[in-house]
Amino acid sequence: MPLRTLRLGVTLLAVVVALALPFTLSNFRLFQFTQVFIYAISLLGLNILTGYNGQISLGHGAFYAVGAYTTAIMLDKWNVPYGWTIPVAGLLCLVAGFLFGIPALRLEGLYLALATFALALAVPQILKYFENWTGGSQGIVLSKPTAPWGLRVNPDQWLYFLTLAVLLLLFVLATNLLAGRTGRAIVAIRDNPIAAQAMGVNTALYKSLTFGVSAGYVGVAGALSALAVAYVAPDAFNVFLSITFLTGIVIGGLASIWGAIFGALFIQFIPNWAQDISKAAPWAIYGIFLIGFMYAMPRGIAGAIRLLTARAWRPRAEPSGAAPGSPR
Repeated sequence: MPLRTLRLGVTLLAVVVALALPFTLSNFRLFQFTQVFIYAISLLGLNILTGYNGQISLGHGAFYAVGAYTTAIMLDKWNVPYGWTIPVAGLLCLVAGFLFGIPALRLEGLYLALATFALALAVPQILKYFENWTGGSQGIVLSKPTAPWGLRVNPDQWLYFLTLAVLLLLFVLATNLLAGRTGRAIVAIRDNPIAAQAMGVNTALYKSLTFGVSAGYVGVAGALSALAVAYVAPDAFNVFLSITFLTGIVIGGLASIWGAIFGALFIQFIPNWAQDISKAAPWAIYGIFLIGFMYAMPRGIAGAIRLLTARAWRPRAEPSGAAPGSPR
């Protein structure tokens, strides 16, 4: 069986299993997997920026917060249908990310990471300042949307399906983006920016656009999070969220689209397991998990799976002295 056919089969099987889960799990477990899909969208966006383009960001939790508050304000203040708030949140974050990326062109490596870290620190405090719009420290309480068209599913099931549909759509868009000319330019800037510029790649434009697209993905995830949690507050978007996103892409696998799923599973469930193992020192257990994953899979989970699959499907060498195609 060709490797490409195997990957397609595994992908289709995963989608079928995901579609069946809402009818077998409790609402709490369903909410957890909805959060996995939301985190996967965020990690995919950050991976486009960091894994594929080489720009390190410690501030994507800020765009997550902007997306969440965009949806919350549009629902709470203007009664806009929730379906419209998701693309608006993504577009707003795309523009904000693009504009932030322009002055950030002067920064690289750790200096860019520090600038985005400052963004993650500032946004929660700014949200508290505009109390009339954001609710201040108390935040905004929302109601979970019900299923449209008379579908016989509860709000948790509907949000699960909605998030899964958005995730699949954004995965397809990211795959097409990175597989084309734009994706090759993005990767070329990461590998050798001077050579990319010499070949005619507008590095400034592509780096800003990549930052904007990455922020747009995270903004969509934040909008979905506001709907799923039905509550937004500034303290929920602290700097630790940005660090968690960065941890997720490293664990899942840098420069890997499907690694976002593995990273999202890690950041959603491993802290809970660490809490169950030791209520006295859960972060120590979490740190042990991190060290173990990095030691066993330095290229991330997706990288380890890719390596094992390539070894398993590697054509076996012909015995010495045997003519090609001769019977063994």
